Amino acid sequence: MLFNSFLFLFAFLPLTLAAFYATRKWTSARVAVGLLVFASLVFYGYWKPIYLFLLLGSISVNYAFGRVLAVQSPSRKFLVAGVSLNLLLLGYFKYSGFLAGETNVLLGLSLPVPVVALPLAISFFTFQQIAYLVDCYRHAAQEKSFLNYCLFVSFFPQLIAGPIVHHKQIMPQISRMVSDSHLKPRFAAGLTLLSFGLFKKVIIADNFALYSTRFYDDAVSDVLHTGDAWVGALSYHFQIYFDFSGYSDMAIGLAMLFGIILPVNFNSPYQALSIVDFWRRWHMTLSRFLRDYLYITLGGNRRGTVRRYINLLVTMLLGGLWHGAAWTFVVWGGLHGLYLVINHAWSALLERLGCAAVMRNPLYKLVCLLLTTVAVMVAWVYFRAPDFSVANDTILAMTGGGEAGFSDGYRSFLSRAGFADSASLVTGYPLSPVWFMPLVFSVALLFTFTVPNSMEVLGLIAHNGVIRWRPSLIWALLCAAMLCCSIIGMFGSTEFIYFQF
Repeated sequence: MLFNSFLFLFAFLPLTLAAFYATRKWTSARVAVGLLVFASLVFYGYWKPIYLFLLLGSISVNYAFGRVLAVQSPSRKFLVAGVSLNLLLLGYFKYSGFLAGETNVLLGLSLPVPVVALPLAISFFTFQQIAYLVDCYRHAAQEKSFLNYCLFVSFFPQLIAGPIVHHKQIMPQISRMVSDSHLKPRFAAGLTLLSFGLFKKVIIADNFALYSTRFYDDAVSDVLHTGDAWVGALSYHFQIYFDFSGYSDMAIGLAMLFGIILPVNFNSPYQALSIVDFWRRWHMTLSRFLRDYLYITLGGNRRGTVRRYINLLVTMLLGGLWHGAAWTFVVWGGLHGLYLVINHAWSALLERLGCAAVMRNPLYKLVCLLLTTVAVMVAWVYFRAPDFSVANDTILAMTGGGEAGFSDGYRSFLSRAGFADSASLVTGYPLSPVWFMPLVFSVALLFTFTVPNSMEVLGLIAHNGVIRWRPSLIWALLCAAMLCCSIIGMFGSTEFIYFQF
């Protein structure tokens, strides 16, 4: 079930909210928790009911391991067994076909290649439960209530694509189900974030998706033009930004409707002045998971500079593979690993040279912003492209190796699709992509470089999860307008990008 669907917004969500508040008022918090678990299972099972057995089996096994690991002096073998079972489950469903196919290619074999449907959200609930097991082993987490643990894993606002939450972040809130004094401001803030996120997804991201999808579909067979390549690459650069920003807003907003605050997962990553800063802002909970449970486990920066750089590369390569069973994702992760190595080496060099004043210079910061933007955009080409050939041809065309200008077919498409179509309806004239697309991208760049994000508007970042924002008539009218526009646009909306991972 998609957040940006009529079924979810006008049936599932209202019924769940009404039932939750009714049971909470007339029964007990425990009944309300049970209701949310049931609703979350319905939400997950709507896609393919058969995979409910997979989710419930994973929850049950990890709960049992967690109880064993929470004892005073647990054996490390139980942790290894629990983590291994999770990785084997993820490996079978996500990578078995990929590994069999690559083995056939490398060794000239004819092994059967299994065709396994990827269960929704398996990457996210697997990582979340691995973190839980490690925290139990470290005596940083313990959960005795199976019902609460079910909600911790399956809570529908964050089940499909995160944020990846820790036990200590969510369980105290579930246990007390927050007092009535907190519910009203959180509910209003939740509705605001829901409207923000839906607008970003339906009106902005899905329009950029029209351009990027058409480009990458055509790029498989066509000779690439420089204009086509730049529009395709930039469109995906902004599509994934607003798509994931919109999802993050909606996930946190939906949780707030039930009185629960999830960790911030998106903090204006395109305002980052370095790749290190980018990964502190993009999918923040995944970044922290990779740092705390992989990079530090490999040794982090405790074993010298060379080993540190190797650990960074390994972490990002595995992070890329986590996104999907394809070498293009591995290259995307490898590029970011290389970026991080260069970033750390450059920072260390400037520190040794005593160039702290240079790093504070506004011109230097602008150059860093632009370099980071270009590096991220180039990596997104490999992330989005269907194969290496298309990715390499796209980069080549962007650097002058393709035919000049736009292809006739893509130029015609750009003049009548997405933002151009909406603008033409207002002006009454067809718009030339030669000047209109640069205008669109300039506005998008300015927005992502300068405008505060939704979490900053509500104060969730600066005040450590405490909402400083207050509703008003102006906010209500703005949110109503965004919702109206989004509802109209939902007829052609697509699923969130991170739902496929």
